[in-house]
Amino acid sequence: MKKVILTTLLALASSMFASATVITLDFEGVGDLNAVGNFYNGGAGTNYGVAFDGPTLALVDSDAGGSGNFANEPTGDTIMFFTSASASTMSVAAGFTTGFSFFYTSSSAGSVDVFDGVNGTGALLATLGFAAQHTGGGCVGDPSGDFCNWSAVGVAFAGTAKSVVFSGVAGSTGFDNITFGSETATGAVPEPSTYAMLGAGLVTLIAARRRS
Repeated sequence: MKKVILTTLLALASSMFASATVITLDFEGVGDLNAVGNFYNGGAGTNYGVAFDGPTLALVDSDAGGSGNFANEPTGDTIMFFTSASASTMSVAAGFTTGFSFFYTSSSAGSVDVFDGVNGTGALLATLGFAAQHTGGGCVGDPSGDFCNWSAVGVAFAGTAKSVVFSGVAGSTGFDNITFGSETATGAVPEPSTYAMLGAGLVTLIAARRRS
């Protein structure tokens, strides 16, 4: 009986520790225009048990040799976006608690929903709306890229979340430093410059210079 109780307590403690851990995804290493997929779920990245559906791709800054028309990204040279669909779904099999947050740059409004089931199922725990803001600043310290203004948003919630659905206009929003376990995104909001960015739809998030 004592052994059963001890095993149960250890399992509970392990679950509590895992769910309370703050994890940040920066998408470095996924590669330009590659599917994020299982990169963080037994793939080449750290195995956090986090999987993304098919339309979710990584994008590397053109300054680093990629196709991305963005600048001032919070971490590294790679961000996440989704295309050929109106939403991207991230599932976290073990679940996470406390809060969810991220940085974004966008030419259109959208929303992010947090659910207690995988694949965008179950009860809705929290919703975050975000506005178009990519023309709000410029490229200090990162000379090329029209999508230069980044905003940090986050939300606290009760319960255990197991998936997040990013919704909006396909190809119009870039995400970075996706953080679970905290309502405060890891990183710092880049400084805006004194000149306004060039407007454009996020087809331009993929640099026009890219040739097929």
